Amino acid sequence: MVRKDSESSCSSDDSHNHEDYSLSNDAVVTKYQVAAEITNAVLKEVIANIKEGAVVGDLCDLGDKLILEKTGKLYKKEKNFTKGISMPTCISVDNCICHYTPLRSEAPVVLKNGQVVKIDLGTHIDGLIATAAHTVVVGASKDNKVTGKVADLLRGTYDALEIAIRSLRPETVNSDITKNIDKTAAEFGLTPIENMLSHQLERNEIDGEKKIIQNSGEKQKGEVEKIKIDKHEAYAIDILFSTGKGQPKDMDTRTTVYKKNEAVTYQLKMKASRVFFSDVNKQHGPMPFSLRGFEEEVKAKMGVVECEKYGLLTPYPVLYEKEGELVAQFKATVLVMPNGLLKIAGLPFDSDTYQSELSVKDAELQTVLKSALKPKKKKEAKKEEPAAAKKA
Repeated sequence: MVRKDSESSCSSDDSHNHEDYSLSNDAVVTKYQVAAEITNAVLKEVIANIKEGAVVGDLCDLGDKLILEKTGKLYKKEKNFTKGISMPTCISVDNCICHYTPLRSEAPVVLKNGQVVKIDLGTHIDGLIATAAHTVVVGASKDNKVTGKVADLLRGTYDALEIAIRSLRPETVNSDITKNIDKTAAEFGLTPIENMLSHQLERNEIDGEKKIIQNSGEKQKGEVEKIKIDKHEAYAIDILFSTGKGQPKDMDTRTTVYKKNEAVTYQLKMKASRVFFSDVNKQHGPMPFSLRGFEEEVKAKMGVVECEKYGLLTPYPVLYEKEGELVAQFKATVLVMPNGLLKIAGLPFDSDTYQSELSVKDAELQTVLKSALKPKKKKEAKKEEPAAAKKA
């Protein structure tokens, strides 16, 4: 059984397929913004609870519970309307790169002062997704500032996010954004985690057709199709930088985050698998989910095996950088509109707490970083009155 408070989460439906879900529709923009407001509010709440002695699993529960509570209060009169979690809360510490949300049966991970903590989560309203991620240091505050290597890591990763966002102009090629991300890392002496992707967001698709890669390997360079950014597109810009070599590894930590693979069909043999997959369909539909959200963990662990083996579910593996290195992550949701860019999800950087002595020096990158999300409208010159009018 899935936990009862997840009924608001998601299920696939085709009832709205005839509707206009493009960003040229104001109602669609509003739903994105509502999802983003919840994502930002929940992210702030989880960050407020990150302190020495906090348990990672409890923080994951808090994030998911808040998203479900907040979305559950909205659009109650709408029929066949999906809403809830679009990315389960993941808390990845120090050299753990991403996707860590432990099972309840696993030994608790307790936070300690000085650890670098990445929080990643997301909300959707009617299948319209807003995700964000933020990095903090346990115990850091305006009275206990973070400097040196850790401050450089956070500042450099955040500046790369802002530069990547400001590079999302119509007609820009994705490979140019990749270059800007990689150049920013070099400015701070950091390495982008290899082959991490930022995705276009589409209704019920957290990893849409268009992609932006960072630090691509030779193989991946050919795999990521060259595309241009266009008006009325939504993107989750996701930047992950490391103090090390940026080479992610699977360290045998159990994968708990999955997403349904809509392209695969298979007749499951085991009853446990069929019951589990039915629950996934009803409660989460096409959105990523965590096994942590299932009340009966043993049955979920049994059911997921066959589903993953035959490709019905896509795993989000827990990845690691080399022991002793640190990784930061900042992610924002951005709408590319005709009048400029709307950064709807993602929190500001706390420069009072994290004080790096490094900054972007490259002139081209500086120009991008200082550019406005929405260009100012040029004032129209006053037209001269016709001579006849003046005489009158």
